[in-house]
Amino acid sequence: MKKTLSFVIPCYRSENTITQVVNDIQTTVSQRSNDYDYEIILVCDHSPDNVFSVITHLAQENENIIGIDLSRNFGQHSALMAGFHHVTGDIIVCMDDDGQTPADQMFKLIDTLDNRCDIVFAQYDNKKHSSFRNFGSAVNDLMARILIDKPKDLKIMSYFACKRYIIDEIKQYNNPYPYISGLLLRTSKNIKNVTIHHQERMSGTSGYTLKKLLALWVNGFTSFSVKPLRISTFIGLLVASIGVIYGIYTVIKRLLNANVPIGYSSQMSAILFIGGMIMIMLGIIGEYVGRIYISLNNSPQFIIREIVSQKTLNDNDKN
Repeated sequence: MKKTLSFVIPCYRSENTITQVVNDIQTTVSQRSNDYDYEIILVCDHSPDNVFSVITHLAQENENIIGIDLSRNFGQHSALMAGFHHVTGDIIVCMDDDGQTPADQMFKLIDTLDNRCDIVFAQYDNKKHSSFRNFGSAVNDLMARILIDKPKDLKIMSYFACKRYIIDEIKQYNNPYPYISGLLLRTSKNIKNVTIHHQERMSGTSGYTLKKLLALWVNGFTSFSVKPLRISTFIGLLVASIGVIYGIYTVIKRLLNANVPIGYSSQMSAILFIGGMIMIMLGIIGEYVGRIYISLNNSPQFIIREIVSQKTLNDNDKN
């Protein structure tokens, strides 16, 4: 009996690349057509270009393609969650829309899934991302190791394959700040890496800006860990201890030498340092409280504006 592969691809500024990505998927799956059927779910994350028009055209030509248009830009992780709610396959494969995650190597990931492995991440032999993107990935990797207990030797990339039950579990997460890496890591520890060749971007530049990377990092460490609060407590204790030790040192020094001047600069430095640390701690606490408030107000992960497929397009033509 054939298994079905479900491809979920968030689309943003990719009107010139998404057609080639879809063609590469179709060509690769056709080589194993006796074993697999497929569906491709393309999620337009309110892209400013005409990528949804391209998606609509692709869906009109191929019954295996479903297009989803979000009402505003929710971000890559929310776009993935929107796609996950429409998958029907036995194995889910997540890819990028820029052609850098090569579809012709997908079966390296898929064939690694077995009884001892539930999730397989790509590991690139030679990353073709920009220096800025590589820096962001390095920081994200460090954060994941410290805050959500990612194994040091595991590489987490946007190109991965997993079993259906993993996605069914992830879909139970209804809060407005999904972080896919954290959701995957908390669902299963049976995870492997497979080395593949990373390709150059077909056209354009990455949609990740410094603002979006910062938002991703904050989302990661506040959604799945209370370690930042514990780190804040530790830093507070450390600063307080330094203050007590320095105060004792100042008193002893003054007692031993009455001519030692009282330093205005050192006082101001201490006040600014301690005040700055207090503001950072309050900011972290405020971030947690704000997210709790937004979650209690049932802020949506995503809002679907339109879904296109051969069925919906044909129904519209009849009407």
